[in-house]
This record gives sequence, structure tokens and C-alpha cells, in this order.
Amino acid sequence: MSKKDYYEVLGVPRGASDDEIKKAYRKLARQYHPDVNKDNADAAEKFKEVNEANAVLSDPERRRQYDQFGHAAFEGGGAGGGFDFSGFTGGGVEDIFDMFFGGARGGGQRSNAAERGGDLRLNLEVGFEEAAFGVEKEVKIKRSEPCSNCHGSGSASGGPADVCPECHGSGQIKVMQNTMFGRMVNVRPCPKCQGEGRIIKDPCRVCNGTGCVRNTAAIKVRVPAGVDEGTRLRVSGGGDAGLRGRPSGDLYVYLSIAPHKLFTRDGQTVFCEVPISIVQATLGAEIEVPTLDGKVSFKVPEGTQPNTTFRLKGKGIPRLQGIGGGSRGDQMVKVKIVVPKNLTGKQKNLLKAFADETGDNINPEEKGFAKLLKNLFGG
Repeated sequence: MSKKDYYEVLGVPRGASDDEIKKAYRKLARQYHPDVNKDNADAAEKFKEVNEANAVLSDPERRRQYDQFGHAAFEGGGAGGGFDFSGFTGGGVEDIFDMFFGGARGGGQRSNAAERGGDLRLNLEVGFEEAAFGVEKEVKIKRSEPCSNCHGSGSASGGPADVCPECHGSGQIKVMQNTMFGRMVNVRPCPKCQGEGRIIKDPCRVCNGTGCVRNTAAIKVRVPAGVDEGTRLRVSGGGDAGLRGRPSGDLYVYLSIAPHKLFTRDGQTVFCEVPISIVQATLGAEIEVPTLDGKVSFKVPEGTQPNTTFRLKGKGIPRLQGIGGGSRGDQMVKVKIVVPKNLTGKQKNLLKAFADETGDNINPEEKGFAKLLKNLFGG
């Protein structure tokens, strides 16, 4: 049986461009792939026919021979014969597509010519008050920066890069590969220009043609008010410089908050403990309470019990970036009643007199606990 015309197989005219052949091939390869046509017995044969046609028409030299001599140009070792199937282990449609199109479906270019510089990470510790009210910090970080000798161009003369003679500026080369379905074209980054499409003929002696040098840079980081442990800040353009004048990456700053001697926090709420005496708790008193804004006066009510917690509204951490209308959280103050030690004889007698005066040596809560023990265990 005579073979069909390769142009007819792909459904393109003889004067079709490389892009037209590529698009036609990809469409038919998807249409007739055996994995998506399991109920079609002719799909595998049609798929092989499409691949054979593409293997010839996508190669400029083989296409020229075919246009001149037809199928006779490949008799005895044609485009579809002599394949080594032993290295093929199978796989699904996803694997086949990656093999056909180099992992770039839809014809996308894989050149890294437009890639920017890499992102960097920095861990930064700030003080408790700095996290609450914000601060500007200067940090030092090692990063790639544009070379001052060639101004980031990579060229000693400062001139533009030349088009790569290997890939003609595309950043990609086509590699022929034998598979069980025929000879395929795989697109890969050009090894001569590393996928950039351009090369430097007179590389800068300082940066070796990269346009970048390694330096220690001082960068200012603005920490906004209200940040918490683990907050991530982004400094646009603070990362490594891109090769040969391409944009820089970003710097990501991860915050940790140093512990405070008096305060702890949970979100926007601040906590602290304040010691008071038995007399202050019993009779009530006006005390000074530390806050992030300084000391404030607070009236402890009469008969305050141990570990009682009071709220100071608006004395906590500001909402981050003004969330909540710029409002602040609250401060929770727990009173810790300090029991005196090393009393003098006179002080002890006064306490005993107080106990005699009250008519009982234990307070109401202790009486309730004693009654509970008696009910449980008798006696």
C-alpha cells in the first residue's frame, strides 16, 4: 500500500510554515492518541502516521528531501522505520505530551530570557514595643547586585548582547528523539546561551559577563505597627539582581518578637501581672499599672480576691495596618496578692487580733472548703 502524502496526513498545504505544521501536528496527536481513543482500533495506526509525517516535515533538511523526491527519499530507512522500542516503558497522556512538547503545552516558550533575579529570605527579631508601634530597621544582607563596571550589561564595552548563533535568539533548540511512535521533536533550552537567546562576546572581567556581583547590601525594612510573631514582610526588589539588567527578585523578611520582662500578648491583647498587698486587696487602693504607653493609675476595689483580672480598654496592640479603624486591643491586668514574710511580733499580734475580731480564723471560702471535706470524709 502506498503511503499518503505527508502534507495530506497533517492537513496542511505544501507551503505551510513551521508554526502551521507544529499546530496541525499537536492537534492531531491529541486527537488520535491511543490513551484517549481506547475504543478506536485505528487510532494507534493513525497516531503513528501523524508522527511519521511530522518527523519529516518539522526537520528542514528532511522536508527539503521529501519535497524533491517524495517518499523515495527515505526508502530503506524511512522516517517511520528502524525505531528502537526497547527504551520505552509506557506512561499516560501526560508523559507523552511532555515528551512531545518539552513540557510546554500549547506551544509556550521555555526560554528563561525574561526571568528576574531570585528571592531572598531574612529572619529579623524586633522588640516587643517595636512590634506594637512599628519601627524602621536597617538590615544587612548578601545579595547579587548590578555590576558597576559594566552597569549590569555583562559586556566589557557596555554594548548589547548578540543574538545566539545556535538558537537564533529563541533560547531553544529542537532535538530529534526516537520513540515507539516515531521520530519526535523535543524542544530544550539552548546550551550555548543557556536559554537566554543572546550571548556576550566581550564579557566584563569583573562579573564574567553575568552583569551581577556579590555584595553586602544595607536595606531599610519598615515594620508596621501591630505585627505579630511570624509576620512576613515583602521588600520589593530587595532580592538578587537579575542577569544582565533583568529585574531583581524580592526580599521576604520573617519577624520574631523578643520577649518582654513585664508583658506577654495574644494577638492584640496584652497581659501583665501586678503585685498588691493584703491590705490593698482588702481595703482597696489606687495603684500604678505599667502599660505600653507608660504608667497609669488604677483603683483596686475593696475586697479584691487573688488572681482577679481587670481590663484596661485600648491599652493593647494596635490593629495591623489600621484594620478596625486604627483601634487597639486591650490590656488585661491580673493582681497577685503578696503574702508578707518575716513578720515582727507586733505585726503577728495585730493579725491575731484581727482574726479574733472577725470571730473566725478562716475566711468564708476556706469555711466552705472545710465543710466540703467534712461531708466527704467525716470528722
